[in-house]
Amino acid sequence: MKTLAPLFDFWKQDPDTAPNFAAWKTTPPRAAQTHPFPADLPASLQEALSSRNIFSLYSHQLSAWTHTQARKNIILATGTASGKTLAYNLPVLATMLQNPEARALYLFPTKALAQDQLSTLINLKPETWNLKPAIYDGDTPQSHRPAIRKNARIVLSNPDMLHTGILPHHANWSDFFSNLKYIVIDEAHTYRGVFGSHVANVIRRLKRVANFYGAKPQFILASATIGNPKELAENLIEEQVVLIDNDGSSRGERHFIIYNPPVTDPSLGLRKSSLLESVRLASDLLAHDIQSVVFARTRRSVEIILTYLQGNRESGIGNRNSSYDSRFPFPNSKIRGYRSGYLPHQRREIEQGLRDGSVKTVVATNALELGIDIGGLGAAILVGYPGTIASTRQQAGRAGRGDDPAVSMLVASPNPLDQFLAHHPEYFFGNSPEMALVNPNHLLILLEHLRCAMFELPFQKGDGFGSISDELLDEYLEFLVANQDAHFSNEKYYWMKDQYPAANISLRSASPHSVILQSVTEDRRPLTIGTVDGESAAWMVHPGAIYMHEGQQYFVQEFNLEGHIAQLVPVGLDYYTEAQKTSEIEVLSINAQASLPSPSRRGAGGEVGEKAYGEIQVTTQVVGFKKLRWFTYENLGQEPLDMPPSELQTTGYWLSLSEETIIRLRDAGIWTSDSNDYGLGWQKIRESVRKRDRYKCQVCGAVESDPSTLRHGERETNRQGGATFRARQHDVHHKIPFRTFVRDGAGDPSQANRLENLTTLCRTCHQKVEQNVRMRSGLAGLGFVLGNLAPLFLMCDMRDLGIHTDPAWSAVGSQPSVVLYDLVPAGIGFSQKLFEIHDELIQRAYELVSQCQCEDGCPSCVGPGGENGAGGKAETLAILKELTTTK
Repeated sequence: MKTLAPLFDFWKQDPDTAPNFAAWKTTPPRAAQTHPFPADLPASLQEALSSRNIFSLYSHQLSAWTHTQARKNIILATGTASGKTLAYNLPVLATMLQNPEARALYLFPTKALAQDQLSTLINLKPETWNLKPAIYDGDTPQSHRPAIRKNARIVLSNPDMLHTGILPHHANWSDFFSNLKYIVIDEAHTYRGVFGSHVANVIRRLKRVANFYGAKPQFILASATIGNPKELAENLIEEQVVLIDNDGSSRGERHFIIYNPPVTDPSLGLRKSSLLESVRLASDLLAHDIQSVVFARTRRSVEIILTYLQGNRESGIGNRNSSYDSRFPFPNSKIRGYRSGYLPHQRREIEQGLRDGSVKTVVATNALELGIDIGGLGAAILVGYPGTIASTRQQAGRAGRGDDPAVSMLVASPNPLDQFLAHHPEYFFGNSPEMALVNPNHLLILLEHLRCAMFELPFQKGDGFGSISDELLDEYLEFLVANQDAHFSNEKYYWMKDQYPAANISLRSASPHSVILQSVTEDRRPLTIGTVDGESAAWMVHPGAIYMHEGQQYFVQEFNLEGHIAQLVPVGLDYYTEAQKTSEIEVLSINAQASLPSPSRRGAGGEVGEKAYGEIQVTTQVVGFKKLRWFTYENLGQEPLDMPPSELQTTGYWLSLSEETIIRLRDAGIWTSDSNDYGLGWQKIRESVRKRDRYKCQVCGAVESDPSTLRHGERETNRQGGATFRARQHDVHHKIPFRTFVRDGAGDPSQANRLENLTTLCRTCHQKVEQNVRMRSGLAGLGFVLGNLAPLFLMCDMRDLGIHTDPAWSAVGSQPSVVLYDLVPAGIGFSQKLFEIHDELIQRAYELVSQCQCEDGCPSCVGPGGENGAGGKAETLAILKELTTTK
C-alpha cells in the first residue's frame, strides 16, 4: 500500500485545502487481543480456520463463543471489520457439525450482503460438512425453492422474504423449523423506527411458528456501534441479551478528517459545493495512487462525481475550476461507480477490481456501506453526513480494513446537522449518542401482524404474542372478530378471509392505507417501484415532487388520490423538492409535562416556559413546494398546489415560551413573532390601493375575479353571466417590509403604509414575493434548528419528523410554541425521547447557532431570510439563551 505521508504533506501545505480542516483525529495502531482456540471448538473447525491462517480468536469472538455455548442470546457491537461474521459463524457451524439435523436462519437487510455472506460460508467450510447454505429471497428462482426448503441447513434471507414468503407457508418448511437452532440477525442497527417495529413483530411470528414445531432457537445479533445496542436487541427479540462490545481486533493507524468547505458569501453563509470539493480531494487521492471509495447520498451524485473524475468535459455539469485540470483525466477503467441499478455481474466485477487493485477509485451510494468484502482501501471520502453516526463510522470503516494506515474524510454540506458535527467532532470520536428506537406494540403495526400471525396459526385462548398482556391481546383479537377478519370457535381464533394478509403489508409503513408508486421500464412496461403511506403521500408524491428511491430521482407526473396511485418518471435533475404545508395541531392528551425554570432566576419562581409530549392531531394542507438545489440548498423557486387537507393522529413534543419570557424579549427589541398592527385606517388604505391598481395583481395581471387564481379552501363564489368568480380579495403587499419600520424604532405605521410602498398582488405572487423579503422570526429559526438537530439523537431521517411553529398556539393558551412530531400514525417513540433529551437538544442548538459564521441566518443554522429580508439569528439566539440550562 502507498504511504499516506506525501498526501498529508501536500494537503497541509495546499492553501485551497489546509484552512478547511475542521478536525483531524489520529488514532494510533492497536494491537490485537487474542486468545487460543477454546478447548470445546470442534477440531474440524480449528483445522478450517488454520488453513486460512487464523490461529487464534479475538477477545470479543471468544466472548461470543463462551456465551453462546452457555445458551445465551448475544449482540455483538464492535467496530467495522472487527470479525463479527466469524464470531457468529463459529457457534452455528459447531452446532451443525455436532447435530446433522440442525438448521439456522440468517437475516440480512440487503440481498447484496446475503450474497457476500454466502461466499464467506462457502469459502470457510470443507465440502464434507454438508451444510448446503442457500439464499432464499425474492431473486431465488421458483424452480430452486423446493430443494432449498428441503435440503438447506443454513438459509440466508431478509425480513421481507421471511414476512411474505416463508412464515405464511411454514408448512412447507416443517423440517427446517422443527430443527431451527440459531437465528442470526446481522446489521441489527438498521432495524429501527417503523421498519424495526415491523421486524420485531415478524420475529414474534417467527418465534411463534418455531414454537409450534417444538423449537426454541437461540439469537445472535450483530450491530454497528450505537448508543443502545442491548436495549435494541431486547426490544427486537423480547428476550434477555448479553452485550459483547470488547473489541479485540487489531487496527492500523486511522485518520478521520472533517473538511468544511470554505465560506464564499459570509453574509448569506454560503459555502463551496461539498460535491465539487469532494471531487478535488478524490483526485488528490488518485494522483497519489491511493485506492479509495467516495460515498455519495444519491445515484445522481454518484454519476456527477464519476463524470468529473473521468474528465468528461462535455457533461455540462457546472463549471470546472481550472485548478482541477492538472489532475485529469485518469483512465476510466480505474474509476468506477457502484450503486443500486447496476447488474449483479457488474457489481461482482467492481468488487473484484477493488480486491485485486485494478480499480483505484469507486464512487458509491450506501450500497457499499454494509459489510460487503471489498478488501482494504487506503481512503474513504463521505460527501455530506450520511444521516447517522453509525453509517458514518461504517462508511469510514471501509478504509483500512486491516493493519495498514488509512484516512477517512467527511466533507460537510451546508446542512445544519453537517455544520453542527463539523464544530463538534467529539460526537464521532466518543460514545455514540444515537438511540435506535422501536415500538413493537404500535397499534396499527401490531394489528397488521396479528392478522398475519392468525393466518399462519390460529390463536388459542390464552396464547401470548410478545410482551402484550393477555387482556390486551384478547381485546385486539375480539376487535378482529368484530371486523370480520377472524372467527372465534372452540376457544380458538381463526382467520376467515380468503387472501393472506402479509402480501398487502409493507414493512416500511405504519399506515393501513398506501399509495402505489408506478413508473415505467425502458420498454415502456409498468413498473411498481414502491409504496408510501396514505398520510405522507400528499407531501411526498404531490404533482411536481421529486421522489427519491434507492438513490434514483423520480418526477411525479400525476397523483390520483382516489385511485391511490402516483405516476412517476425517472429523471436526473439538479434539485429536490420540499413541500410547503400549513398545519393546525390539536392536543388530544398530555403524557408528560414539565416547567422550564429560568437559569438566571432559579429559586425565584421564574419560568421560561414549558415542555411536554402527548397525543396530537395534525391537520395539514400542502399548499405548494419549493425547488432546492442539491448541495447548496439554493431556492430555485416555488410552485402553488391545491391539495385537500389530511389528518394525522400521532405523538408530538412541544416547548412553549412563557409570557414573562416574551415580555423580556419584546422589551429588548428582539421579538418579531407578534402579529402586525397596521394601524388605524388600514382597511381604507388597503381598499384604495386595490382600487388604484384596478383590482389586478401587479405581477401576473390576474384580476380578483380570475378563476385561475382560485385555491383550495376559497370556493365562495359569485355568479355573473353563468361564470364562477373568486370571492377572495387580492392581498396588499408592503414593498419594504412593514416590520423594517418597526424594527428601526419608528413605531409609526404611517411610513410603512405610504401608497408608494404598497402594491396589489394575488396570493400566489404574494407568497413568491414574501419568500424573497421574508423576515424570519426567532421562533421559526428555533423550529428550523431543532428540527435539523433532532435526527442526530433519534437515529432517524429528518423526513421522519414534522416541524410546526406557532406564535400563538391555541392548544397551550395562545403561547408561542415549537412542535416536533412523529410523521407516523400513532407515533413511534420519537416525541418521548425528545422530551427526555430536551436540555441537551437546546444546548446543542445554542452551540450550533452561536458558532455559525453567518451574519443573520443561513441554511446552516436558523435558515435564511429572503434575499432582501432579515434572518432571525439574533432573535433565535436570544430565545435559546433563555432556554439553556447553563449560561
